[in-house]
Parts: sequence; C-alpha cells; structure tokens
Amino acid sequence: MVNTQVTLSGLVLSNPVIPASGTFGYGYEFAETYDINCLGSFSFKGTTREPRFGNTPPRIAETASGMLNAVGLQNPGIDRVIGEELPKLRRVFHKPVVANISGFSIDEYAECCARIDKEEQVGLIEVNISCPNVHCGGMSFGTSPESAAEVTRAVKAVTTKPVYMKLSPNVTDIAAIARACEDAGADGISLINTLLGMRIDLKKRRPLLGNTTGGLSGPAVFPVALRMVWQVYEAVKIPIIGMGGIASAEDVVEMMLAGAAAVEVGAANLVDPLASKKIVDELPHVMERLGIENLTDIIGGAHHG
Repeated sequence: MVNTQVTLSGLVLSNPVIPASGTFGYGYEFAETYDINCLGSFSFKGTTREPRFGNTPPRIAETASGMLNAVGLQNPGIDRVIGEELPKLRRVFHKPVVANISGFSIDEYAECCARIDKEEQVGLIEVNISCPNVHCGGMSFGTSPESAAEVTRAVKAVTTKPVYMKLSPNVTDIAAIARACEDAGADGISLINTLLGMRIDLKKRRPLLGNTTGGLSGPAVFPVALRMVWQVYEAVKIPIIGMGGIASAEDVVEMMLAGAAAVEVGAANLVDPLASKKIVDELPHVMERLGIENLTDIIGGAHHG
C-alpha cells in the first residue's frame, strides 16, 4: 500500500494534488461534478481588497499545447469572499484550503492577508506577487528580490498561518527572488505562475486578447516550470509547491523529483473538469509502477542521483 500523504509547513495533505488558483473557482462549482474532498487541498480564486471585474474581453486565446489567459484577477473582493464564498465552500469541502491573495500595494496585501488569516477554513496563505495580467500590481512586486521581500515581511507581520509566496517566471533570476522571500520569513514558495505571451488575429491584424498580452499555461510551460522548481530547490530550504503544465500523475512525480513538496494543477482543469480527480486516482498506480512507497521520499530526489 503506497502512501500519498505530504506535509506543507505542518499542514498534512492526503495527497499532493492542489487545483491552482483561478482554475477552480471557490470549489463548489466543481463539487457538482465530483466529491472534491478527494483533493489534497485547493487554492481558491485570487482575492483582492476591492471587487474586480477583470480585463476587457477577449480574455482567452488558444496556443499550441497550452492557452493564454488575461482574466485580470476578476473576483468579488475580500468582504464577499469571507462573508459569502467561504460559507458556501464549507458545505462541500471539509479540508483546509489555500487562500490566494493578491494586491496593488503593500498595505492591500497586508490587510487582505490579516483578514483571511482569521478564517478557520484557511490552512495556508498563498501570496500572489506574480500575476502578469494586471497593470501596476501583482507581478511588479515579484520581479525584484527587494520588492518580493518587502511584501513577504509585511504579510508575515500580520499572519499566524504559513505564507507561501507565488513567484513569476518572467524574471532573470528566480532563485535570487526565492532566497529573498525565504530571508524575509516566507514559510514556502509557489512557482511558477504563467509566462507572458500574446497572439495576433491575422484577419483583424490586432492582438487576440483585449489586454494585448496574457499568461501562457498548459503543457507547453512544464519544462520551464520544472527547471525553475529545480533551481529554487537548490537555493532555499523551505517547501515548494510546484506548478505549470501538470496534467498527469507522472508529471506530479517528475515535479516532486525536481524539488516540489506538493503540486498545483491549473490549465488542465479548464480542459477537463475531472483532471485533478483523475490525477489523484492515477497517482497510487503510478507510484506502484515506479516503486515509490512514500511520496515524501522522492522530494528533490533527482538532485541526489
């Protein structure tokens, strides 16, 4: 009997599969399709202080082996998330969730994290300093070690729960930014968010996305994500949640061998609403085939030969 259990900063998950923020809503939509309690956890939709309508449509464009999105952090705001979304979620999901928080200032990050930290359902806070689809916020905080550390310190000063900083791949030195977050007190690192890209409508001779650019996700980014998780594992001692193009149980094992303690599944949920469940179901069989008894034994295993 294989053991799929993993631990993130004291938070025990029955398996390492976590649907990524922005691809799983607030959970109850997917609960109509299957029992989402089979998941290790999930990261709910990125939340800001004020409600956001998001970017001008079109927001989605297809690419080879992936997709571009420029949703722009559409969400109902922290008040409604706490007052309406979490109570609805409690009825269908009985495990701790990952709260994904974004912001447009240090004060906004700190305020939203302080408020969500008080919610019993939240087991871990994922601070998004990596969104490529909004102007004057998100990714701008994640593109230098200094600004990433500043957000980390502000959030850690007002929270009691583990804080994982979600990093952008659109940088020169991902390891330096991860180290800065660790030095500033981060409990863990999440990576990668989407890669900045665009498509052009040949007939209109205009960008396909209303925002011009968007974030590339899906299988096309998996090798990049794997490389960055590998680099960050070499650079820090805190746990890593790896994501970017994961679509199978084999991908989970590969990402964990690179250094991830758990994984997030993003674009695959938009292609197939059952994708995360299928990965959870497949994982024990893949472990048996590969001779893996305990998942935790393989974290970073590829670094040691």
